[in-house]
Amino acid sequence: NKEQWSPSKYVLKNDNLKGSRDKKDVTISSRLFVDLVASFYQENIPLYVSGNLLDLGCGKVPLYEAYKNYISDNSCVDWQNTIHKNPFLDIETDINQPLPIENEIFDTVILSDVLEHIRKPEELIAEIHRIMKPNGKFILNVPFFYWLHEQPFDYFRYTKFALQSMLEDAGFKVLKLEPMGGVPEIMTDIFCKNVLAVPVIGKPTVLLSQFITRLFLKTGIGKKVSKKTAEKFPLGYFVVVGK
Repeated sequence: NKEQWSPSKYVLKNDNLKGSRDKKDVTISSRLFVDLVASFYQENIPLYVSGNLLDLGCGKVPLYEAYKNYISDNSCVDWQNTIHKNPFLDIETDINQPLPIENEIFDTVILSDVLEHIRKPEELIAEIHRIMKPNGKFILNVPFFYWLHEQPFDYFRYTKFALQSMLEDAGFKVLKLEPMGGVPEIMTDIFCKNVLAVPVIGKPTVLLSQFITRLFLKTGIGKKVSKKTAEKFPLGYFVVVGK
């Protein structure tokens, strides 16, 4: 259903991938976090995405516009028990279970904001290793200092040590494991998520807070504070591994 696809969580505009400003896809309070995730994918998709791609836990396939020009084909897989509509699925399955997919058929696998919702993450990682071709790339991101979401299907927050251990135990080689955001981003995200519901002043306060944080992060000291604090206080992680 490629002809029916339209941007949802992420929007590519003027070659810049950002979070949607449509409140149906991204809440106002989550814009800073989603923009941060988008920037990592924009940087790394050209470097690591190729060939036959699996978008696993795809939801509305929000990254399609970002990766479509780097692949030969894509498959979209997700489960039924989710709050998101799934009109673009090639396979509908519970990804907590063994995947109904043959061995070694994908060059690239993307798992975006999904692993925290998997009850037995080691089993899914092993399945991804099984269905990937030799020298394939597996790209994922996960939150860390982040609110509970898609409840009750929000199970884990992984440290970088847990991610590295699980991925290497499955046979992957870690190519990139980077924190996303530090204390400035975390404080802004928590503040915005709590103040948004305040009548009258909530929305403008959130927008002003995000604006100030973005300005701060463009300064030398802002970049330094974010990078330094991200080592102990990451908002999330971005990971690329190879088979």
